[in-house]
Amino acid sequence: MKRLTIEIGDDLAALLELAAPGRSRRRSDFIRRAIRKALWELEERKTADAYARQPDTLDAFVDGGVWERPTGAATEDDSCGG
Repeated sequence: MKRLTIEIGDDLAALLELAAPGRSRRRSDFIRRAIRKALWELEERKTADAYARQPDTLDAFVDGGVWERPTGAATEDDSCGG
């Protein structure tokens, strides 16, 4: 694990102390979860932006047959005798 040292303002430190007191050993877990959540939200925003720039076609969105393999269709694995 990497150890990070950060500086935060007094107001943020006071709120952090209320949410996850330093003496309770919950603080590190709280901060790790907050970082994961923030990174996940960034990824979600990137995905939403990508879809806004290039949306799925209506056919692909409404008709699963556009992207699903037909039942009984052979795959590359099937041809290997596996």
